[in-house]
Amino acid sequence: MAKLVTIYGGSGFLGRQIARIMAARGWRVRVAVRRPDEALFVRTYGAVGQVQPVPCNVRDDLSVRAAMADADAVINCVGILVREGKNTFDMIHDEAAMRVARISAEMQIPRMVHISAIGADEDSPSRYAASKGRGEISVLMHRPDAAVLRPSVMFGHGDGLYNKIAGMSRLGLFLFVPAPSSKVQPVFVNDVAKVAAMCAAGEAPGGIYELGGPDVMTMRDVARQVLDVTGRRRIIVGMPGFLAGALGRALDAAQWATGGLITNRVMTHDQAVTLRRHNVAVPRQGEILGFEDVGITPTASGAVIPSYLWRFRPSGQYEAIKDSAKSLRDF
Repeated sequence: MAKLVTIYGGSGFLGRQIARIMAARGWRVRVAVRRPDEALFVRTYGAVGQVQPVPCNVRDDLSVRAAMADADAVINCVGILVREGKNTFDMIHDEAAMRVARISAEMQIPRMVHISAIGADEDSPSRYAASKGRGEISVLMHRPDAAVLRPSVMFGHGDGLYNKIAGMSRLGLFLFVPAPSSKVQPVFVNDVAKVAAMCAAGEAPGGIYELGGPDVMTMRDVARQVLDVTGRRRIIVGMPGFLAGALGRALDAAQWATGGLITNRVMTHDQAVTLRRHNVAVPRQGEILGFEDVGITPTASGAVIPSYLWRFRPSGQYEAIKDSAKSLRDF
């Protein structure tokens, strides 16, 4: 019988790409999510019955254990960017990650992959980065053999970086960019998914991987790249840290005032704090691994983002046709 992998958060931005790759490799894939009825699309990634979404609450031992039954590998992709109800950073990034690692050790699952983030540091002033750092410690405490992946900000269809900036470029003459000098190293979500699949299959060793794309860019560079691809002319205005932080606090207050009915997905104060630090992979050193260790050449963002940012162009998919028609003559 084909091997089985359980992917916690397997319907998310990264998780769905890992599920697709594992299914293509012939694995049975169990996608453990809170709302399986909203993850039915993953069933199309393989043959009939090969990919199955199942209900799971990562805050509950019995739920996590049931989703892990008979698995040959587990991948934890569960993560949040904004607090929603009981789903806090510590609850999801630390306690839930530790729960998955602990139960996988108790059930003697051969391999575990944990998705963290570049900048994970238990002493970070960012609550997001600090919880990610504590999560790594918790995972490695129970599974010292685990593969821990730290991707930089990821891009691809449905990403939260390029799509958000492109959406903001439609709003007016000015494009406001928080922390314009902060450096990022955008990495293609499919490349990260390939590394996760290799680690889950035992084709790559356990350890800590820092995964960044081929280009190191400032946030201002990213904004310029978006404007070039979408064909829009905007004045880029950099928001200093204190101003971005103040905006984040105001939007957080609006979420609190509504009792959580409206979630702040524009920018939180914690995201403003996170942006003050560079999001770049460290040079290969010591026990830190990277793409080169698994034989993958990372994909540049410029080769991918035109395939999904076209919808933000003034004329959408017809922009290229309109440009080519400008040279036509009337007879």
